[in-house]
Amino acid sequence: MTTRIKICGLGRPADVAACAAAGAAYVGFVFFEKSPRHLSLDAARALAMEVPLGLAKVALTVNADDAALDALMDQVPLDMLQLHGSETPERVAEVRDRFGLPVMKAVGIADEGDLAMLEDYMRLADQILVDAKPPKGADLPGGNGLAFDWRLIAGRRWSVPWMLAGGLTPDNVAEAIRLTGAKQVDVSSGVESARGVKDAALIKQFVAAALDDTPKL
Repeated sequence: MTTRIKICGLGRPADVAACAAAGAAYVGFVFFEKSPRHLSLDAARALAMEVPLGLAKVALTVNADDAALDALMDQVPLDMLQLHGSETPERVAEVRDRFGLPVMKAVGIADEGDLAMLEDYMRLADQILVDAKPPKGADLPGGNGLAFDWRLIAGRRWSVPWMLAGGLTPDNVAEAIRLTGAKQVDVSSGVESARGVKDAALIKQFVAAALDDTPKL
């Protein structure tokens, strides 16, 4: 099965074009004001209109209330909602029911004790994003360029599709896939030339590395 790749935190039409040309499966737009990748609704709508058919548009939100999600859905054409805050399983179910889109829930992992949360969310989410837990006091819940110990999830199989995130780069994504068995991967800061600025060459390198099925000796 070919690895499916999500490039998150896009900000320019050129970023969308680079993702499409490289062969990504998802593009992510960030709606969180503390993030350097945050988009206004107008900017996100313009970018979303640039996305070709077949490339899924994902909105990353952090503890957004119904009013914020209503405004987002009214203005930006989307294919999936990504909940990247401290949303409870019950909130995941509410969002899924209210908005009628698939919901991906991000779950931060730091040690084996965090794995139990994955099962709680898998009962209600359409997909799970297995990410590195942010440092205590961090401003951002993701996109920090941090990885977790991939051996914690090596060989595990879950009941819903899941995506590996956290500290992935063109240099380590193939190894991360090999260790975890991930069929989907997500990257943001790992394909940036500066904080919040995507680099087309790095996007191309990342996708190529993630899709490289050549056996490693």
